[in-house]
Amino acid sequence: MKNLISKSPSLSVMMALALMLGASMIGCVSDANDSVSEPTKPGPGTGLAGMGKGPAPVLLGKSGDFVILAKSAVSTTGTTVVTGDVGVSPAAASFITGFSLLAPPSTFSTSALITGKVYAADFDSPTPANLTTAVSNMMTAFTDAAGRAPDYIELGAGSIGGRTLAPAVYKWGTTVLISTDVTLSGGPNDVWIFQVAGNLTQASSAKVILKGGALAKNIFWQVAGAAEHGTTSHFEGIELSQTSITMRTGATVNGRLLAQTAVVLDANAIVQPAP
Repeated sequence: MKNLISKSPSLSVMMALALMLGASMIGCVSDANDSVSEPTKPGPGTGLAGMGKGPAPVLLGKSGDFVILAKSAVSTTGTTVVTGDVGVSPAAASFITGFSLLAPPSTFSTSALITGKVYAADFDSPTPANLTTAVSNMMTAFTDAAGRAPDYIELGAGSIGGRTLAPAVYKWGTTVLISTDVTLSGGPNDVWIFQVAGNLTQASSAKVILKGGALAKNIFWQVAGAAEHGTTSHFEGIELSQTSITMRTGATVNGRLLAQTAVVLDANAIVQPAP
């Protein structure tokens, strides 16, 4: 009997083992739900064309032909410089303001502020039909991005300034604030999707920084509320906004601004991402 007792684990050892197991299980639950403790850990997936990390990219269809696409209006004050095509639909060309469009238009117009073409729903065929397709594709892309399964939930309670984020799907049920620089670290085939149920607000001078070869064309910001980018801020990626996108004075973008209402600019530089 003494031998049996001496070979059995002591009560203190058993309790220690139980505590260690419990701690391990708690850590696993945290990683599975929001992984807030490891914001640089990539989500599952193979990125672009199965060659990277993070989710598959969101397919933009014909909306990806535009650097700026809006349903109700595109306006600018100050000297804005846009590289890429601009479109509005179902709004007419009269809702593209501040660009001094050259007349008379046919299937497209031009502007001294835009290196590209300008399209509106009241231009000649086939422009109206092409724009209808592009807007439909924009809305489909928004729904696709919103429906992806998240890897990280409520990271930083919506405040992501100062963080370094790996390729993954991030989801917030509130407004997201970029108060200071945020870094997206990954390779050229890695993909990020940000799902924002509220507004997206980027503070003045704050920057979205790409590191390790990450590309703006593989970054998708799905914003159910309004998106606002502060003065002299810099933004990277494809912004799919269910409402408006506002760029404050001197803000710059390497990406696309695709809004289901209006895009408002003020002395900005908007450049479409490299293919």
